[in-house]
Amino acid sequence: MSFIDTATIAIRSGNGGHGAVSFRREKNVPKGGPDGGDGGNGGSVLIRTDANLSTLMDVRYRREYHAEHGRPGAGGLKSGRNGEDVEILVPIGTAVYDDQSGELIADLTEAGQQEVLARGGFGGRGNATFATPSNRAPRSAEDGRPGEEKIVRLELKLLADVGLVGFPNAGKSTLIARISAAKPKIADYPFTTLIPNLGIVQIESGKTFVVADIPGLIEGASHGKGLGHDFLRHVERSGALCFLIDGMSPTPEEDFATLLLELGSYNQEMLWKQRVVCVTKGDAMTPEDRERIEALRFDGAPPHIISSVSGDGIRELVLRLWQIVSSRIDAAPDAESGREESR
Repeated sequence: MSFIDTATIAIRSGNGGHGAVSFRREKNVPKGGPDGGDGGNGGSVLIRTDANLSTLMDVRYRREYHAEHGRPGAGGLKSGRNGEDVEILVPIGTAVYDDQSGELIADLTEAGQQEVLARGGFGGRGNATFATPSNRAPRSAEDGRPGEEKIVRLELKLLADVGLVGFPNAGKSTLIARISAAKPKIADYPFTTLIPNLGIVQIESGKTFVVADIPGLIEGASHGKGLGHDFLRHVERSGALCFLIDGMSPTPEEDFATLLLELGSYNQEMLWKQRVVCVTKGDAMTPEDRERIEALRFDGAPPHIISSVSGDGIRELVLRLWQIVSSRIDAAPDAESGREESR
């Protein structure tokens, strides 16, 4: 199944049913009286996360969701039936935006989370409601309120503990294949990874974290170049970042600076995430290359030198990432302390 992470759909909640104008006609009740019932409420359009879903494929191929209208009221004080709601099922990590204004309507990050996207219109009141001592036979009732209608854009943003960030062919796919059971496509040309891959890394029993191997970033991605926003959308949700710098690059420090620039241009908040910097392909380095890399400083610290082929440095990297993930789990949510820790 292909990975589908965006969808635009039209939604419409149900109109409320009209209130009824009716009068009793009963034997031995000489004056009768108003007995028009209220209209039913229109159905709403709801959205709910389903832990069994991993893409927006089902939503993408059903472009319209309409809830049922409320039924009108009737005589005998009979209220109309409420319209049936419509529920849209989506994966955890789905964000919902108003397609016209770009406003975030709902951010669905938990299993079973449910939100109302379009609320059904209220049913109108029947004429029985308007009876007063001075107006015992009201001949009017309320119309039902119209439902809401809008176009919404759904975006699936992967929820991973660690996102792997790097240029194409930096070794992200090879690393995730080494440390987890994920089986990404690996080849010696750019953009091998066209869709995000998730891998579960197990330290020991009961200690696991999720890593996302996300399509390679290139200069200009924050402005939509290359895979652009398709890449950055998923980095946005990662709890921490692991930067992979190609050990064969002649300018590793410039590569790191470019990656930071693209992240910050897209969303400044991503620069506050905790991060680890790795230099890959250690198995292909000469002693002179390794000495040069070891002398570099990223965020004031030397990089982790790893080889996903030989396994050199992998265990140390995994333990460092687990240290970051576990500290995030244990710590209370606090934006300012998170920013201090990321430095």
